[in-house]
Amino acid sequence: MADNARAKRLADLIREVVAQKLQRGIKDPRLGTHVTITDTRVTGDLREATVFYTVYGDDEERQAAAAGLESAKGVLRSEVGRAAGVKFTPTLTFIMDALPDTAKNIEDLLDRARQSDAAVREAAAGAGYAGEADPYRKPGDDDETADTDDDTDDGADETDDTAK
Repeated sequence: MADNARAKRLADLIREVVAQKLQRGIKDPRLGTHVTITDTRVTGDLREATVFYTVYGDDEERQAAAAGLESAKGVLRSEVGRAAGVKFTPTLTFIMDALPDTAKNIEDLLDRARQSDAAVREAAAGAGYAGEADPYRKPGDDDETADTDDDTDDGADETDDTAK
């Protein structure tokens, strides 16, 4: 088994070779300038390589690019073998990268959150407190309630005066 540094170097080389070959060497019209190689990963034994790509366009262009990559797989593998100089050239597997779709989904969610925040901000602009402005008791408030309780008269003095 090869070390991780060697697998990383081979993955970088594969990414560069495939990108250059797609740009200059392959004359397939399905693989126009709208195909971008985003990442490459190689297994630890250097036998298999996964190449991630994106296609900017509609679903029809994505399907055409996938078919074009599958048909050019042998040419691309030969070019990788020539450039790498390894004993066994890794097999290439092309996978559509979901990064642009995920980024678009995140942008849509952030736009919805901004709209929701703006709606809450508008609703809060003219709002007031639900109760008093300061709902907490202060030390002086307790003295006022104690004074009102002392003013009550039990009426015991009046009965004593009338009996004499």
